[in-house]
Amino acid sequence: MICFTAISPGFGGVGLEEDLKDELMNEDIRIHSWPCSYYLDTSKQWVSGRLTLTPVAIKFTADKTGELLVNFHLSSIDEIKKESSNLIFSSLTILEKNTKHWFSSLQPNRNVVFNILEHFWREQLLSSQGAGAEAAALQSTKGKELIGLLTGSQKQLEDTAKVLHYQGEQFDNIMRGLNKIEGDMDVADRLLTELESPSLWSFSSKLWKALLEIKPKETATVSDSKNQEEILIRIPVIITHRTDSNVKPGKLTLFASGLEISDCNSQVIHRFESKDVDDIRVHTPYEISVRQRFIGKPDTSYRLLSAKMPEAIPILEMQFSKKMQFLEDALGIVGAQKSPQVDLGTSVWQAATGLLGGVVQPGSPVGGREGMDNDQVQLQKQEKISQEEAKELKQILKKLKGLALETEAELERQDEALDSITTSVDRATLNIDKQNRRIKKLT
Repeated sequence: MICFTAISPGFGGVGLEEDLKDELMNEDIRIHSWPCSYYLDTSKQWVSGRLTLTPVAIKFTADKTGELLVNFHLSSIDEIKKESSNLIFSSLTILEKNTKHWFSSLQPNRNVVFNILEHFWREQLLSSQGAGAEAAALQSTKGKELIGLLTGSQKQLEDTAKVLHYQGEQFDNIMRGLNKIEGDMDVADRLLTELESPSLWSFSSKLWKALLEIKPKETATVSDSKNQEEILIRIPVIITHRTDSNVKPGKLTLFASGLEISDCNSQVIHRFESKDVDDIRVHTPYEISVRQRFIGKPDTSYRLLSAKMPEAIPILEMQFSKKMQFLEDALGIVGAQKSPQVDLGTSVWQAATGLLGGVVQPGSPVGGREGMDNDQVQLQKQEKISQEEAKELKQILKKLKGLALETEAELERQDEALDSITTSVDRATLNIDKQNRRIKKLT
């Protein structure tokens, strides 16, 4: 199932509302929480409580009083270190605006907390939601908000096109395999015809050897195509396997045929083929678990945590739609993704045409010149869209239209390929049954 994000003509205000909702959601989402102790410098004593990580901040709440003692943005962190001294053993320190915060007695252990905090801190600094981007976002115009929305839709459509392209390659491989089968059946027909002739029985063993030599070439072709498989997305993750204390950084790579979990050195830890995955649970927008069930032995399960997981979840949902389970904390994703989705005919281009008419350059031959000038001036006054932003929006809309048309053409081609595959399979089945009957007569 392929879905495209629709953008309504008046989506500038919607984009602003969504940004505010995302910010509030980021504040409310709890990625992880650990019991620990915090050194309160004002009273010179350790206070027990819980250290909480959200997508944008770190907080510490005291157990006894419930008071929020620590609350600062990830982008304000200068350093995260593992330290110890004569008085403080196995501690974690966070340097924030020349203030050092000390945390100790971390559970399950210090390394687990350090790996997760460092991952989200690093990704926060590298992402567009870091400190510099956050300050710039406060001064962003409506045009930048529209560009951000369209860029997100373009990325989702490109990811869908990649999956569709790989699916088309699989159909092509199937057709090549069926053509080989038909060729082999022709060879088998000639061999059986000669075997059925008593005068040529003495040469039959040589002819059977010639038929068997075809198989190794097919195997090599399949392995070569698998090695050239295209990567849909690759994100850094924190990997948890079996126990909460067994945590290490790594990578998650998504292919059209499955997903692969590897360590920091790109050594494969485990690969799940699409057919092997029994369920994918989305615990939060930043954490999922992948499981393969077995009978008579423990299941294979990995829990993956990443600041980039919101980018991977839509692709996972396209590939494993029937196997995805959104838990309570992740139900907001389902509503956010399903509300703007419509079918191909009314998707990106239908919603984009109205906006394109408003931001097209005055010299464009589309429509009346005066009407376009008035629309553009009015749009720029109301939404504060600059000339450069209008040009960028127009370019993105053209790309979206091109992607939508290419996707439609690819779908039509794959429909024809499916019809050809069905016909070839039926023909091959009849030929195989026919040759089997002839072989039984010979034996």
